[in-house]
Amino acid sequence: MENEQLKIFDDYRNSIGVATREEVHRLGYWHETFHCWFISKEKGTNYLYLQLRSNTKKDYPNLLDITAAGHLLANETVQDGMREIQEEVGIDISFQDLIPLGIIDYCLINADFIDKEFANVFLYKSEKSFHDFTLQEEVSGIVKAEFNHFAELWFGERETIKIRGFEINKDGTKIFFEESVGRDKFVPHQIKFYKTVIEKIKENL
Repeated sequence: MENEQLKIFDDYRNSIGVATREEVHRLGYWHETFHCWFISKEKGTNYLYLQLRSNTKKDYPNLLDITAAGHLLANETVQDGMREIQEEVGIDISFQDLIPLGIIDYCLINADFIDKEFANVFLYKSEKSFHDFTLQEEVSGIVKAEFNHFAELWFGERETIKIRGFEINKDGTKIFFEESVGRDKFVPHQIKFYKTVIEKIKENL
């Protein structure tokens, strides 16, 4: 995976070549990613779905993250990013089902790991249930939270939110749970990034 070839860009989104995934994160090159947020409406309430990253992940294990996301390889288009949805959470949908939220750039620095992304962000209005998700080994669970509560968390209006969902245990069965979590349970994307995504989702509800 570290030898995957990714397109790299300057600060103005001009293409400047290709580098390995390892080089991209070590040297801090801008690169392209695909993000898809699932949202559902149940009895008049919007719920945002989040993935729980596996405890075996090199980066940010056991933290909550975007429903499905990943890098775009050097030979891939944005539409090819759809494979991340199938690969990570086992949901088969078409590109036409997605609502584009634009390209959002952000930078995340953690010791010797520099993540500078031009994220192609999409929203999927889902009618799926927890039973429809089939997870790969890098994703250990799926949860949902009230979207308004998620927004209040990142805009500093509440300290914790309630999540409900399932985690895959060692023998492969789904264990359902419910708990309250704060910001520290989420991958530390920039707060500005979370706020931008929230505003763009609100515009499309």
